Order: sequence, then C-alpha cells, then structure tokens
Amino acid sequence: MASVSVANARKSYGHHEILHGVDIDIQDGEFVILVGPSGCGKSTLLRMIAGLEEISDGRISIGGRVVNDVAPKERDIAMVFQSYALYPHMTVEENMGFSLRLAKAPKDQIKARVREAAEILSLEHLLERHPRNLSGGQRQRVAMGRAIVRNPQVFLFDEPLSNLDAKLRVQMRSEIKQLHQRLRTTTIYVTHDQIEAMTMADKIVVMRDGYVEQIGSPLDLYDRPENLFVAGFIGSPGMNFIKGKSMGGSFVSNDDVTLPLPPGISVHDSHEITYGIRPEHLGVEGDGLNGEVVLVEPTGAETQVTVKVGPDQMIASVRERLDLRAGDHIKLSPNLAKVHLFDSVSGTRLTS
Repeated sequence: MASVSVANARKSYGHHEILHGVDIDIQDGEFVILVGPSGCGKSTLLRMIAGLEEISDGRISIGGRVVNDVAPKERDIAMVFQSYALYPHMTVEENMGFSLRLAKAPKDQIKARVREAAEILSLEHLLERHPRNLSGGQRQRVAMGRAIVRNPQVFLFDEPLSNLDAKLRVQMRSEIKQLHQRLRTTTIYVTHDQIEAMTMADKIVVMRDGYVEQIGSPLDLYDRPENLFVAGFIGSPGMNFIKGKSMGGSFVSNDDVTLPLPPGISVHDSHEITYGIRPEHLGVEGDGLNGEVVLVEPTGAETQVTVKVGPDQMIASVRERLDLRAGDHIKLSPNLAKVHLFDSVSGTRLTS
C-alpha cells in the first residue's frame, strides 16, 4: 500500500490544456473517488497516475517516489477498466494469473494467489470456466481478481460498473467497498455517478472542465458544498435553486417570491444571491410558498413531488404518503437550518 500525491498536474494536447494544475493528496489505504460530468478530465487524470498518459507538467508520486518518467509496469499499480478486457480463450484461473505468469512467478505462487483472490471474490467454483460462460458481474469480479493477485500498492478503477444493469451495479458497489475494507489497499476510482461516489468513497474529488472544484468526505460535500456546481452535482434529486436578491433581511426572488434567510448569515441588501434547499428539507404542510403540483413520483420509501412556484420548479422529497395529484395547490416550507446561500455571480458559498 502507498500514498499518492498529485501536485500541479497539467495535461495538454498541443495548445489545448485538459487539466489545469490539479492538486490531490491521497493517504495510504484511502478509497478516493474522482467524480464529475463527462469531459471533466477524471479519466485522463487516472490514466496519468497509471502511466498510460504522459504528464505535461507537475508531479505524480506513488509511495513517495516520483513516477512521471516511470513505465506503467514499474509503478506497482493494478487497473480495472470499464471493459473487462479478459482473454476469451483463457479460463478464469488463467486470466487471473496471467500477469504473474508474464512476470515468471513460480507456479505454486501463482496458484496460491489465484485461489486466495478467488476465495475473496467468491469465484472458486468458476475457475475452470471461460469468460463467455460468465455473467457481467462475474466477469467484472474476474477482472478485479486479476488485479488482486498482483498485490499492488494502488488499485485504479475506471468506471468499472457502467456496463452493468442497475441492480448489479448496487451489488458490485457493495462488493468493491467490502473488498477495500478487507484489503485496505489505496484505491482511486473514477465514475460520473455521484451515487457511487457518495456510497463508496472515503474522500471525493469533484472535477469540472479540468479543475478540482472541491475535495472532502461524502457528507462534507453534501452538507457544505463550496459552490453552486458541487451543490447541484452532489445529491439525487439535485438541490433546488432560486435566483434573487437579499432585501430587508429576507430573500426576494427575481419573480417576487419571498423566503426567509437562514439564521447566522448576514447579507447586505441587493446582493445577488442564489437560494438553495435540498428536496428532503422542504416540507409540504403549514406556512410557506404557494405552489402547484406538477408531478408526483412515489418510490415506496418516499414520494418526490415536483411543484411549480412562480416560473420555477422545485422538488420536495417527503416520507409521508400524501394524496396529491397534478394540479393540486400546496405550500412548501424550507427548513431554515438547511438552507444554502451562494453568490450568484461567482457561485461561491456564502457563510456567516
């Protein structure tokens, strides 16, 4: 196991810069997820750590050793890709032990490591099968097993679950997290799915357009997003936003909807701000905003209600099973202790 440090890392293709001075410190044994929309640079950064992409400027260190000019096979990392990349003519056992055979490891050592990895991943009964006889989840476990047998300092995962169906993704999320808890190997995982990031990571790195927007634990990012992008990206359904100004100690939207400001935050009058509130922090009873129900989506454990408030639409997630239909008029009341305020121009969070 080893720490990983990325210092002022830049990546350019010709005159076009993809990554703009990225700084990330990953502790020994941490599970860190790089998350962001397509094109944000997360996979490029992962490939730079792996040595599959050259670094244009800056420094990447693994276990305290600068690896900018070190070949991928000498970085002591193992990578699991979105595609399983299994050899179809080889059995599961042969696929898992292939890298050790290339390294000319003793046969008894290869067999022992493959058996140990197969036991960890519940693949013992599949060792003689070929990839064509496996399900998608089983193939991904084989790919993970191939990485485990190398006993690397760092695991790198590049969107490994994106080819699986929804139910299997949930199962594999749990299996990967349990695997990390057992092995405690430093893990860097790339995904565009913020639910994966929230449920699996010790630390999340949110990226956009080649920049790091925020780094923190899942709940840090959820409870205290540093800017509008992180606030809107983390959470499902996303945070509700209304643009307006502070007037006389209240928030007044651009369409004259008035809301109370959260306690402890002083904002001068006419300051252009964006009012943010998560769906689960909106009540649908008592005093509040007048709105018209647009859509009701029961999910079993909760009900998501889309409500038109002036020209804006807001989503409330409620535990109660309310008898609501499109066209009904209700009131939305925000929990003031959970309101987020952002500067509308810079997008940064406003604090007390």
